[in-house]
Amino acid sequence: MKRRTGQDREITRHWRPATQAVRGGTARSEWGETSEALFLTSGYAYDCAADAAARFAGEQDGMTYSRLQNPTVQMLEERIALMEGAAACRTMATGMAAMTAALLCQLQAGDHVVAGRAAFGSCRWLVDTLLPKFGIETTTIDARDPQAFDDARRPNTKVFFFETPANPTMDIADLDAVCGIARKHGITSVVDNAFATAALQRPMEFGADVVAYSATKMMDGQGRVLAGAVCGSADWINNTLLPFTRNTGPTLSAFNAWVVLKGLETLDLRIRRQSENALKVGRFLEGRVPRILHPGLPSHPQHNLAMRQMEACGSIFAFEVAGGRTQAHGLLDALALVDISNNIGDSRSLMTHPASTTHYGVAEEKRLEMGVTENLLRLNVGLEDPADVIDDLDQALTVVGL
Repeated sequence: MKRRTGQDREITRHWRPATQAVRGGTARSEWGETSEALFLTSGYAYDCAADAAARFAGEQDGMTYSRLQNPTVQMLEERIALMEGAAACRTMATGMAAMTAALLCQLQAGDHVVAGRAAFGSCRWLVDTLLPKFGIETTTIDARDPQAFDDARRPNTKVFFFETPANPTMDIADLDAVCGIARKHGITSVVDNAFATAALQRPMEFGADVVAYSATKMMDGQGRVLAGAVCGSADWINNTLLPFTRNTGPTLSAFNAWVVLKGLETLDLRIRRQSENALKVGRFLEGRVPRILHPGLPSHPQHNLAMRQMEACGSIFAFEVAGGRTQAHGLLDALALVDISNNIGDSRSLMTHPASTTHYGVAEEKRLEMGVTENLLRLNVGLEDPADVIDDLDQALTVVGL
């Protein structure tokens, strides 16, 4: 590969996804390094004052300040855009910075947002608390029903915002149907694709306008750094999102970008193996717990839709116990291998009780409305031998009487 091959869309767009994840976006320096270089710099120097003026005016290629551009960060942005099938991408310091920027950059007082009610707790806070503070109206609906988006739509509706699969209830939204409604009425669809990533699901192929990520999760995949990303058209990224991020500064560090670049190299391998492991663990749990919410199992009410949209089921699913928080916490405490952790997408198996952790800040009535009960547990299945994970779950379930 030549020094700038990874930046040439005429070449890289023909690569298959696994190749894009390893080589897409790479730009080698004059030293010809094989691994992407880490550019730890806050600013850039110019040969003359005229060059500085030309760069700030957009008349000369080059970088001006690492809040706006950084070579390592740019390589990551190009790689994620390629994998997503997007024209452009901007990265952020965290997943929630990405979600916040994707919404606030395009909304103002008097606008209306329709959002899926099943969502990560902080995303619900954006919809329920932050947006209304700025005079933006919001309506939450059951995203499993495309008609609910159409029914909630108003003349001032500007955005449909939803997750699929949803965190933590594993609700599946019909991407083709929901994004089709949005396009028909000039509404921007913003999809949180963190659970699947572009390795398993590409919402833009179903008509999504904007795809947002917590790259902290499967993209890094090893619990090392925080990162977020937003993908869209070149016009939307450069003229809607960039003015917001340029002046508010939710900037991803070069070091974190480099770590995520390394994580993407193994994403395809990890997420497919973890999907296989999660399916094996899910089949075991299906016969032991009162209810399981696993899109890869035929028992999931939206299994067929999930398998049409996703290449595999992913590493994450949820299940319910019968004895409320006491039994749920007892099961967590009895685990010997699986970690108690509110993170997901890690190479290690992790479990949490959403009602008392990730969704603690959501009002109880809203938690119950989205299906986050005291019985619910969320499990991320890692790269361990699934037989060992099953053995650990088996003994922990026995301890709590299941």
